Amino acid sequence: MNIVQLPIEELTPYENNPRNNKKAIKYVANSIHDFGFKSPIILDANKVIICGHTRYEAAKVLGYTYVPCIIASDLTESQVKAYRLADNKVAEMAKWDYDLLSFEIQDLSFDMEDFGFDVERLLTPAEEKENERERTMDAYNLHDYDSGNVEGFYQMPIITRTYAKPSELIGFNYVKTNKKKEGQGVHFFIDDYQFERIWNDPDKYVDMLIPYECVLTPDFSLYTEMPMAMKIWNVYRSRLIGQILQQNGANVVPTLSWCERDTFAFCFDGIEPGGTVAVSTIGVKRADGAYHMWSEGMDEAIRKLKPDHIIVYGGDIGYQFPCEVTYINNAVTERMKNNGR
Repeated sequence: MNIVQLPIEELTPYENNPRNNKKAIKYVANSIHDFGFKSPIILDANKVIICGHTRYEAAKVLGYTYVPCIIASDLTESQVKAYRLADNKVAEMAKWDYDLLSFEIQDLSFDMEDFGFDVERLLTPAEEKENERERTMDAYNLHDYDSGNVEGFYQMPIITRTYAKPSELIGFNYVKTNKKKEGQGVHFFIDDYQFERIWNDPDKYVDMLIPYECVLTPDFSLYTEMPMAMKIWNVYRSRLIGQILQQNGANVVPTLSWCERDTFAFCFDGIEPGGTVAVSTIGVKRADGAYHMWSEGMDEAIRKLKPDHIIVYGGDIGYQFPCEVTYINNAVTERMKNNGR
């Protein structure tokens, strides 16, 4: 094995290199800076890199003009390709023994984060790591998720059908101070920031909501400019909160929410057909195209869910429902009208 020093400009990276190690370049550069260039770059007979693309890029970052190399001129073209893939795959398969790694790392005088190690995580006691796992489970309400009680590809929690016909709806933001509950339902047709807290701690609000005639599920926003993953997440959150409340005795009415046609693939999953559902018409006639999107989604919801009764919050906008409908005016708009008299 003959190691030679070659001008870095004579080396050619392999144009079809399937391994992308851009994130590792700075850590390899730190290693070379602190310990020297201890692992040569392996080249084929034409000085095309077989192994060592990250070391090559790190050397350029450090300003090296010469780098140590091994020219594997004895390998055939097929062997070169196989060796390049095998070298990357073997490195990928290596696993750490984190107990031994933590022992090795704790007394070092080097800052191992310079080389990509999460030292704080490695030195965290096992019981604290378990507590961190619990915090994550709590943050995402994973203890409440039941994989056997979901529907569809996106595993939306199921809310069983119910019937409710409240005489009025109050916003969730008034639940703590509201005294009257008979005949009233609770809606979430308000800005998201006013009810994010029910996602953060659903158990805190169960007892407050059970006495009401019904509770609509949270209307987490679906905007066309949101990435699809966020739209799926917000529908999932609405279903899970509804399922939690329902399992604790609240009379839960699913809130229908959708966006463009692509969201129809998931936005009605988890709602048992029949019974009562709720929908908002607030702002539907204000923006161009909003009514078309709303009515198209309403058509799809009726086709899939076949509800017996629909609570419409925000007033009649001319849509012809094929079932019983209860219209409830937007309380904020009504207050503004009354104050203007």
